[in-house]
Amino acid sequence: MSIKRTVAAFVVLALTAGCATTSSRATRSEFEDIPVPKGLTYQASKSTIIESPTVKAARLVYRGRLEVESLAVAMRTTLEANSWRHVSSTSAAEHGITQVYEKSGSSLEVRLLDGWWFTFVELTASRSQQQAIR
Repeated sequence: MSIKRTVAAFVVLALTAGCATTSSRATRSEFEDIPVPKGLTYQASKSTIIESPTVKAARLVYRGRLEVESLAVAMRTTLEANSWRHVSSTSAAEHGITQVYEKSGSSLEVRLLDGWWFTFVELTASRSQQQAIR
């Protein structure tokens, strides 16, 4: 097989794989007041959810092909519209952008990481839950 055919086959395979990762399903979120932008795909194998009678905590990981800086603005805008109070933001080339929010009984850390092929979003949240009265 010639080098041109090999490269062409690789490009077709890469494009096909990229299209296969796009999902039209609703994006999963364990917390109804933490909106997840469209264009991100939930990564169940990299996510963790812990729930007890008093606390619910999760590290939810998403990936997509979105620009980190515009995604940071979109996340802050939608979170503040959902009554989250912005506490701080940090930015470092090798660590991406980190935003911290709080809301009564809840905390949220948003990490936006620019990978080689995908942008990753990590949402780490915890929330106090009211115990059911028996």
